[in-house]
Amino acid sequence: MSKIDHIKAPIEQELDLFESKFREAMKSNVALLDTIMTYIVKRKGKQVRPMFVFYAAKLIGDINESTYRAASMVELLHTATLVHDDVVDDSDERRGFFSINALWKNKIAVLVGDYLLSKGLLLSVKNKDFHLLEIISVAVEAMSEGELLQIEKSRNLNLSEEVYYDIIRKKTASLIASCCAIGAASAGATPEQVELMRLFGEKIGIAFQIKDDLLDYNDDDIGKPHGIDIKEKKLTLPIIYTLNNADKATKNSIINTIKNHHNNKQKVDEVIKYVNEHDGITYTREAMKRYKQEALDILKQFPNSETAESLAELVEYVIDRKK
Repeated sequence: MSKIDHIKAPIEQELDLFESKFREAMKSNVALLDTIMTYIVKRKGKQVRPMFVFYAAKLIGDINESTYRAASMVELLHTATLVHDDVVDDSDERRGFFSINALWKNKIAVLVGDYLLSKGLLLSVKNKDFHLLEIISVAVEAMSEGELLQIEKSRNLNLSEEVYYDIIRKKTASLIASCCAIGAASAGATPEQVELMRLFGEKIGIAFQIKDDLLDYNDDDIGKPHGIDIKEKKLTLPIIYTLNNADKATKNSIINTIKNHHNNKQKVDEVIKYVNEHDGITYTREAMKRYKQEALDILKQFPNSETAESLAELVEYVIDRKK
């Protein structure tokens, strides 16, 4: 049994039932839309987001119909943002599958994203899950702000750590935070418990993104292609730390490579070597461990249980991953 299958085991039946409910929630009478929805369901990932929703609910009380709707809302709204992201990034691939825009062009992809968004909204409104809708809507707002903030701030390649954390808190961490908060809320958590679970998810999300930054410096044949963030002119924590601690000449040289020579493998490799040799990786790894520990410390504020242990294992899994 794989690590993820072991973590899933206590809620495997609930996840299977969720999958059938999610497929039902995506159905359309328009044949083209139904074909695309079927394609989206087929390329689903490891169910990490629904797992956070269900375990957060179990930590507080019982998984119920509201929990299934909460997980569906998260998946519908998140999938909508992914479909739109692929259009914005002109991306042809997502998780090893062709993207919607690659197969059906941009116009249809944008409309499909709108459809998924409306499905998520309707699912909550029809069932009067307004408290759940508020949680996920705040996350979608933050994700959009994070993307735009990154575009705005990255143009001059002069990011502070404070701005970097603001971007990833909004762009990446807000989604996992909403999974944990919405799961807890669906099981009748108090406002204080919902906020604790939101903060728990936010810490995980920040650690998750920092891990993603580190994967870019991986010499193995796993994970992201070596140096892809630099090639895409993205400022991640290892680079930000290195730039903030380099002399002026070195800083200008690194910025020049990222701006003007990001497709030159030799120059990119030189930057990666410099980051490694000047503690950029060590510093980033310590930051990741710190946020992971803060998340686990929040979890300890809840009574110890099998569910709490499964959540802790899930945290370890998403942050210790190899890709």
